[in-house]
Amino acid sequence: MKWEGNRESDNVEDARAGGGRGGGLPFGGGRGIGLGTIAVALVAGWIFGINPLTVLGLLSGGGQPGAVQQAPATKPPADDQMARFVSTVLADTEDVWREQFKALGGTYREPKLRLFRGAEPTACGRGEAAMGPFYCPGDQKVYIDLSFYETMRNRLGAPGDFAQAYVIAHEVGHHVQNLMGITNKVDSARGRVSAAQQNALSVRLELQADCFAGVWAHHAEAARQILEEGDVEEALNAASQIGDDTLQRKSQGTVQPETFTHGTSTQRVTWFKRGLSTGSVQQCNTFEARQL
Repeated sequence: MKWEGNRESDNVEDARAGGGRGGGLPFGGGRGIGLGTIAVALVAGWIFGINPLTVLGLLSGGGQPGAVQQAPATKPPADDQMARFVSTVLADTEDVWREQFKALGGTYREPKLRLFRGAEPTACGRGEAAMGPFYCPGDQKVYIDLSFYETMRNRLGAPGDFAQAYVIAHEVGHHVQNLMGITNKVDSARGRVSAAQQNALSVRLELQADCFAGVWAHHAEAARQILEEGDVEEALNAASQIGDDTLQRKSQGTVQPETFTHGTSTQRVTWFKRGLSTGSVQQCNTFEARQL
Protein backbone atom coordinates (compact mmCIF):
# COMPACT_ATOMS: atom_id res chain seq x y z
CA MET A 1 0.00 0.00 0.00
CA LYS A 2 1.38 3.40 -0.99
CA TRP A 3 0.76 5.60 2.02
CA GLU A 4 3.99 7.31 3.04
CA GLY A 5 4.06 11.01 2.26
CA ASN A 6 0.28 11.33 2.32
CA ARG A 7 -1.58 13.56 4.76
CA GLU A 8 -1.82 12.45 8.39
CA SER A 9 -4.93 13.11 10.45
CA ASP A 10 -4.99 15.52 13.39
CA ASN A 11 -7.72 13.38 14.98
CA VAL A 12 -5.43 10.74 16.50
CA GLU A 13 -5.19 10.61 20.29
CA ASP A 14 -2.25 8.72 21.77
CA ALA A 15 -3.11 7.43 25.24
CA ARG A 16 -0.54 4.65 25.29
CA ALA A 17 1.59 6.22 28.00
CA GLY A 18 -1.13 5.35 30.50
CA GLY A 19 -1.86 1.88 29.18
CA GLY A 20 -3.40 -0.79 31.36
CA ARG A 21 -5.88 1.42 33.20
CA GLY A 22 -9.10 -0.09 34.40
CA GLY A 23 -12.42 1.45 35.27
CA GLY A 24 -15.53 1.99 33.22
CA LEU A 25 -18.53 -0.20 32.55
CA PRO A 26 -18.62 -3.64 30.97
CA PHE A 27 -18.26 -3.02 27.25
CA GLY A 28 -21.46 -3.03 25.27
CA GLY A 29 -24.90 -1.73 26.05
CA GLY A 30 -26.34 -3.48 23.02
CA ARG A 31 -24.21 -1.39 20.70
CA GLY A 32 -22.65 -2.61 17.50
CA ILE A 33 -19.24 -4.15 18.06
CA GLY A 34 -16.28 -3.96 15.75
CA LEU A 35 -14.31 -6.15 13.45
CA GLY A 36 -11.53 -6.83 15.92
CA THR A 37 -13.69 -8.17 18.72
CA ILE A 38 -13.42 -11.59 17.14
CA ALA A 39 -9.81 -11.84 18.31
CA VAL A 40 -10.77 -12.42 21.94
CA ALA A 41 -13.62 -14.67 20.88
CA LEU A 42 -11.30 -16.85 18.86
CA VAL A 43 -8.68 -17.02 21.61
CA ALA A 44 -11.38 -17.91 24.15
CA GLY A 45 -12.56 -20.68 21.88
CA TRP A 46 -9.08 -22.12 21.59
CA ILE A 47 -8.29 -21.92 25.29
CA PHE A 48 -11.62 -22.63 26.96
CA GLY A 49 -13.54 -24.49 24.28
CA ILE A 50 -16.18 -21.74 24.19
CA ASN A 51 -18.15 -20.96 21.06
CA PRO A 52 -16.58 -17.68 19.81
CA LEU A 53 -20.01 -16.29 18.96
CA THR A 54 -21.12 -16.85 22.54
CA VAL A 55 -18.24 -14.69 23.67
CA LEU A 56 -19.23 -12.03 21.14
CA GLY A 57 -22.76 -12.07 22.49
CA LEU A 58 -21.46 -11.47 26.00
CA LEU A 59 -19.25 -8.63 24.80
CA SER A 60 -22.06 -6.85 23.02
CA GLY A 61 -24.63 -7.09 25.78
CA GLY A 62 -25.18 -5.71 29.26
CA GLY A 63 -24.48 -2.32 30.75
CA GLN A 64 -25.38 1.10 29.42
CA PRO A 65 -23.15 3.71 27.80
CA GLY A 66 -22.28 6.51 30.16
CA ALA A 67 -20.01 9.44 30.81
CA VAL A 68 -16.36 8.63 31.24
CA GLN A 69 -13.25 10.54 32.14
CA GLN A 70 -10.27 9.66 29.98
CA ALA A 71 -6.67 10.47 30.71
CA PRO A 72 -5.11 13.24 28.62
CA ALA A 73 -3.75 12.12 25.27
CA THR A 74 -0.97 13.48 23.08
CA LYS A 75 -0.10 13.33 19.41
CA PRO A 76 1.77 10.15 18.45
CA PRO A 77 5.57 10.49 18.26
CA ALA A 78 6.78 11.54 14.82
CA ASP A 79 9.06 8.49 14.61
CA ASP A 80 6.33 5.94 15.40
CA GLN A 81 5.87 4.29 12.02
CA MET A 82 2.75 2.30 12.88
CA ALA A 83 1.04 5.33 14.44
CA ARG A 84 1.88 7.33 11.33
CA PHE A 85 0.34 4.57 9.24
CA VAL A 86 -2.99 4.57 11.05
CA SER A 87 -2.98 8.40 11.09
CA THR A 88 -2.54 8.39 7.32
CA VAL A 89 -5.27 5.80 6.77
CA LEU A 90 -7.62 7.78 9.02
CA ALA A 91 -6.87 10.96 7.05
CA ASP A 92 -7.67 9.12 3.85
CA THR A 93 -11.03 7.98 5.20
CA GLU A 94 -11.74 11.58 6.21
CA ASP A 95 -11.09 12.80 2.68
CA VAL A 96 -13.26 10.12 1.10
CA TRP A 97 -16.22 10.37 3.46
CA ARG A 98 -16.20 14.16 3.45
CA GLU A 99 -16.78 14.03 -0.30
CA GLN A 100 -19.34 11.24 -0.05
CA PHE A 101 -21.43 13.08 2.53
CA LYS A 102 -21.18 16.29 0.51
CA ALA A 103 -22.48 14.46 -2.55
CA LEU A 104 -25.41 13.20 -0.47
CA GLY A 105 -26.18 16.69 0.80
CA GLY A 106 -24.73 16.20 4.28
CA THR A 107 -21.71 17.13 6.36
CA TYR A 108 -19.22 14.56 7.59
CA ARG A 109 -18.16 14.79 11.23
CA GLU A 110 -14.74 13.23 11.59
CA PRO A 111 -14.24 10.61 14.33
CA LYS A 112 -11.31 10.53 16.68
CA LEU A 113 -8.99 7.52 16.68
CA ARG A 114 -7.57 6.72 20.12
CA LEU A 115 -4.46 4.58 20.53
CA PHE A 116 -4.26 2.70 23.83
CA ARG A 117 -2.57 -0.23 25.51
CA GLY A 118 -4.17 -2.85 27.71
CA ALA A 119 -7.48 -1.29 28.73
CA GLU A 120 -9.20 2.02 28.15
CA PRO A 121 -12.39 3.62 29.53
CA THR A 122 -14.80 4.67 26.80
CA ALA A 123 -18.29 6.16 26.61
CA CYS A 124 -19.47 2.62 25.78
CA GLY A 125 -17.70 1.06 28.76
CA ARG A 126 -14.31 -0.51 29.39
CA GLY A 127 -12.42 -1.41 26.24
CA GLU A 128 -9.84 -4.20 26.29
CA ALA A 129 -6.90 -4.71 23.97
CA ALA A 130 -7.93 -8.34 23.49
CA MET A 131 -11.17 -7.15 21.88
CA GLY A 132 -9.27 -5.71 18.96
CA PRO A 133 -10.28 -2.43 17.29
CA PHE A 134 -13.79 -1.15 17.95
CA TYR A 135 -15.95 1.92 17.43
CA CYS A 136 -17.90 3.56 20.25
CA PRO A 137 -20.89 5.61 19.04
CA GLY A 138 -21.19 7.21 22.49
CA ASP A 139 -18.04 9.29 22.00
CA GLN A 140 -17.62 8.80 18.23
CA LYS A 141 -14.15 7.35 18.60
CA VAL A 142 -12.35 4.40 17.03
CA TYR A 143 -10.17 2.57 19.56
CA ILE A 144 -7.20 0.40 18.72
CA ASP A 145 -4.33 -1.26 20.52
CA LEU A 146 -1.78 -1.61 17.75
CA SER A 147 -0.73 -5.03 19.04
CA PHE A 148 -3.88 -6.32 17.31
CA TYR A 149 -1.98 -6.16 14.04
CA GLU A 150 0.35 -8.82 15.43
CA THR A 151 -2.71 -10.92 16.24
CA MET A 152 -3.94 -10.48 12.68
CA ARG A 153 -0.63 -11.59 11.26
CA ASN A 154 0.30 -14.39 13.66
CA ARG A 155 -3.01 -15.77 14.94
CA LEU A 156 -5.65 -14.92 12.35
CA GLY A 157 -3.53 -15.46 9.24
CA ALA A 158 -4.23 -11.97 7.86
CA PRO A 159 -0.92 -10.14 7.26
CA GLY A 160 -0.27 -7.05 5.16
CA ASP A 161 -0.57 -3.29 5.45
CA PHE A 162 -3.72 -3.05 3.35
CA ALA A 163 -5.36 -5.67 5.58
CA GLN A 164 -4.48 -3.36 8.47
CA ALA A 165 -5.97 -0.39 6.62
CA TYR A 166 -9.15 -2.41 6.03
CA VAL A 167 -9.51 -2.78 9.81
CA ILE A 168 -9.47 1.01 10.28
CA ALA A 169 -11.81 1.55 7.33
CA HIS A 170 -14.28 -1.01 8.73
CA GLU A 171 -14.44 0.76 12.09
CA VAL A 172 -14.84 4.12 10.37
CA GLY A 173 -17.68 2.42 8.48
CA HIS A 174 -19.42 1.98 11.83
CA HIS A 175 -18.96 5.72 12.41
CA VAL A 176 -20.60 6.41 9.05
CA GLN A 177 -23.52 4.19 10.10
CA ASN A 178 -23.80 6.16 13.33
CA LEU A 179 -23.89 9.51 11.50
CA MET A 180 -26.53 8.17 9.11
CA GLY A 181 -28.76 7.04 11.98
CA ILE A 182 -28.43 3.37 11.07
CA THR A 183 -26.83 2.37 14.37
CA ASN A 184 -29.67 3.87 16.43
CA LYS A 185 -32.30 2.14 14.31
CA VAL A 186 -30.62 -1.23 14.81
CA ASP A 187 -30.19 -0.64 18.54
CA SER A 188 -33.87 0.32 18.85
CA ALA A 189 -34.93 -2.86 17.09
CA ARG A 190 -32.84 -5.16 19.29
CA GLY A 191 -35.23 -5.02 22.22
CA ARG A 192 -38.23 -5.94 20.08
CA VAL A 193 -36.93 -9.05 18.35
CA SER A 194 -35.69 -12.51 19.25
CA ALA A 195 -32.05 -13.39 19.88
CA ALA A 196 -31.81 -14.98 16.43
CA GLN A 197 -33.20 -11.83 14.82
CA GLN A 198 -30.76 -9.71 16.82
CA ASN A 199 -27.92 -11.81 15.41
CA ALA A 200 -29.30 -11.32 11.91
CA LEU A 201 -29.39 -7.54 12.40
CA SER A 202 -25.82 -7.60 13.68
CA VAL A 203 -24.72 -9.50 10.57
CA ARG A 204 -26.27 -6.89 8.30
CA LEU A 205 -24.67 -4.08 10.30
CA GLU A 206 -21.22 -5.64 10.07
CA LEU A 207 -21.51 -6.49 6.38
CA GLN A 208 -22.52 -2.92 5.63
CA ALA A 209 -19.41 -1.69 7.46
CA ASP A 210 -17.38 -4.05 5.25
CA CYS A 211 -19.05 -2.55 2.19
CA PHE A 212 -18.32 0.97 3.42
CA ALA A 213 -14.67 -0.05 3.82
CA GLY A 214 -14.75 -1.07 0.18
CA VAL A 215 -16.29 2.29 -0.79
CA TRP A 216 -13.37 4.01 0.94
CA ALA A 217 -10.83 1.87 -0.93
CA HIS A 218 -12.53 2.57 -4.28
CA HIS A 219 -12.38 6.34 -3.91
CA ALA A 220 -8.95 6.39 -2.25
CA GLU A 221 -7.52 4.46 -5.18
CA ALA A 222 -9.25 6.70 -7.73
CA ALA A 223 -7.94 9.87 -6.06
CA ARG A 224 -4.50 8.85 -4.82
CA GLN A 225 -3.60 5.48 -6.38
CA ILE A 226 -2.81 3.88 -3.03
CA LEU A 227 -3.00 0.24 -4.13
CA GLU A 228 -0.04 -1.97 -4.93
CA GLU A 229 0.00 -5.50 -6.28
CA GLY A 230 -1.52 -7.91 -3.78
CA ASP A 231 -3.21 -5.24 -1.63
CA VAL A 232 -6.78 -6.16 -2.55
CA GLU A 233 -5.99 -9.82 -1.94
CA GLU A 234 -4.72 -8.89 1.55
CA ALA A 235 -8.00 -7.20 2.43
CA LEU A 236 -10.08 -10.02 0.98
CA ASN A 237 -8.05 -12.55 2.94
CA ALA A 238 -8.56 -10.55 6.14
CA ALA A 239 -12.31 -10.40 5.52
CA SER A 240 -12.33 -14.14 4.88
CA GLN A 241 -10.31 -15.04 7.98
CA ILE A 242 -12.76 -13.26 10.30
CA GLY A 243 -15.96 -14.73 8.92
CA ASP A 244 -18.14 -16.37 11.58
CA ASP A 245 -18.01 -19.76 9.85
CA THR A 246 -14.21 -19.70 9.58
CA LEU A 247 -13.79 -18.69 13.23
CA GLN A 248 -16.17 -21.36 14.44
CA ARG A 249 -14.56 -24.02 12.28
CA LYS A 250 -11.10 -23.14 13.63
CA SER A 251 -12.15 -23.01 17.27
CA GLN A 252 -14.64 -25.88 17.57
CA GLY A 253 -14.69 -27.77 14.30
CA THR A 254 -18.38 -27.14 13.64
CA VAL A 255 -20.45 -24.26 12.29
CA GLN A 256 -23.68 -22.91 13.82
CA PRO A 257 -25.24 -20.41 11.37
CA GLU A 258 -27.94 -19.32 13.82
CA THR A 259 -25.25 -17.83 16.07
CA PHE A 260 -23.56 -15.75 13.37
CA THR A 261 -23.18 -12.05 14.24
CA HIS A 262 -20.69 -10.84 11.61
CA GLY A 263 -21.43 -12.90 8.52
CA THR A 264 -19.67 -15.75 6.76
CA SER A 265 -16.29 -15.41 5.11
CA THR A 266 -17.96 -15.41 1.70
CA GLN A 267 -20.42 -12.71 2.75
CA ARG A 268 -17.72 -10.45 4.18
CA VAL A 269 -15.64 -10.78 1.04
CA THR A 270 -18.70 -10.23 -1.18
CA TRP A 271 -19.76 -7.00 0.51
CA PHE A 272 -16.25 -5.56 0.69
CA LYS A 273 -15.85 -6.29 -3.02
CA ARG A 274 -19.22 -4.69 -3.73
CA GLY A 275 -18.15 -1.43 -2.13
CA LEU A 276 -14.74 -1.64 -3.79
CA SER A 277 -16.11 -2.21 -7.28
CA THR A 278 -18.98 0.30 -7.18
CA GLY A 279 -17.78 3.02 -4.82
CA SER A 280 -21.47 3.58 -4.08
CA VAL A 281 -22.94 4.11 -0.63
CA GLN A 282 -26.35 3.18 -2.01
CA GLN A 283 -25.02 -0.23 -3.07
CA CYS A 284 -24.22 -1.01 0.58
CA ASN A 285 -27.81 -1.29 1.82
CA THR A 286 -27.51 -4.72 3.41
CA PHE A 287 -30.77 -4.19 5.31
CA GLU A 288 -32.86 -4.39 2.13
CA ALA A 289 -30.80 -7.09 0.45
CA ARG A 290 -32.69 -10.36 0.02
CA GLN A 291 -29.47 -12.30 -0.47
CA LEU A 292 -26.43 -11.55 1.67
